[in-house]
Amino acid sequence: MVKSIFGTALAVLAMVVMAAEVQPQPQPPANGQLQQGLVNPGYHEPPDWFKNSFLDIREDIQEAADQERRVMLYFYQDGCPYCKKFLETNFSQHDIVQKTRRYFDVIPINIWGDREVTGLDGKQSPEKQFAADLKVMFTPTLLLLNEEGVVVSRLNGYYPPHKFSAVVDYVGRQLERRMSFRDYRAGLSPVAARGALHHDESWLQPPYRLAQRSGDRPLLVMFEQKDCSACDELHLDILKRRESVDLLEAFDVVLLDMWSSTPVQTPDGRDTTASEWARELKVQYAPALLMFAPSGEEVFRTEAWLKAFHTQSAMDYVLSGAYREQPNFQRYVQSRADALEAQGIHVDLME
Repeated sequence: MVKSIFGTALAVLAMVVMAAEVQPQPQPPANGQLQQGLVNPGYHEPPDWFKNSFLDIREDIQEAADQERRVMLYFYQDGCPYCKKFLETNFSQHDIVQKTRRYFDVIPINIWGDREVTGLDGKQSPEKQFAADLKVMFTPTLLLLNEEGVVVSRLNGYYPPHKFSAVVDYVGRQLERRMSFRDYRAGLSPVAARGALHHDESWLQPPYRLAQRSGDRPLLVMFEQKDCSACDELHLDILKRRESVDLLEAFDVVLLDMWSSTPVQTPDGRDTTASEWARELKVQYAPALLMFAPSGEEVFRTEAWLKAFHTQSAMDYVLSGAYREQPNFQRYVQSRADALEAQGIHVDLME
């Protein structure tokens, strides 16, 4: 049995992270816990071609392999606007639907649900425990598995259509046998020179000696690229908002081009380059925000398209130290939203 990627005692899947390097409609999950207070609450009905699985992952992988397909686990929650966007935007594009159906059996799993899931080790647990054991922090989260149940690619959060399509092609065509996803994507979309990085003079400046910072502030490392519309939105809108500015001021911030040869000393004192460090950290999406404790270890990251409230909540999750007491980011986001609503501050996750 392959060891779980997180080394949890409850190893429900034999998985190793390897990336960078049609069927009747399922019923809504039984007794799933509906999160309250989120915009657009309700059950977002998946496409009718998602697999109506008995949630025995061993059988699902074998059935998919018999049809020369692979398994994609889709973790969602009711009331999740990013899940709604994923289903409505990504799966409204004919080419994405066609290739996803050709290459994968897609199995929806409610991160608060109570249906029994059987992992590769034969252990049964409710959906919510299964998701927790796999450290699912964002919805949607997608795990794309090979024929042995190994995770070839993990998508933590919403990926826009062109990014998601590239992952489907990469894993569906079994290209991980030949190259890393990072190298595959670079070949598809070489970095254009017409863009610009959004440096700020108040952030750390080169030389980037990240192990030699003074004080006890956490470190925020932004891996970006020059031709990146999501990076533009992050800097020209989200990070200019008053709450974002206040949160940023509590970090030491450094912005790195994920493709560059810029020298960097990592928080643990190793000399490398921005591109090599990004490769080592398995950064595969821009912008990626990696947060490190003052002691130097990475404690949280975001690496998908997020709007303002989730971006701010991620920073506050680290700054407040809540990650030490509340390991589930979604529960933290919900409690934070509820607290703001109680103060009369309306939270819209998609603004």
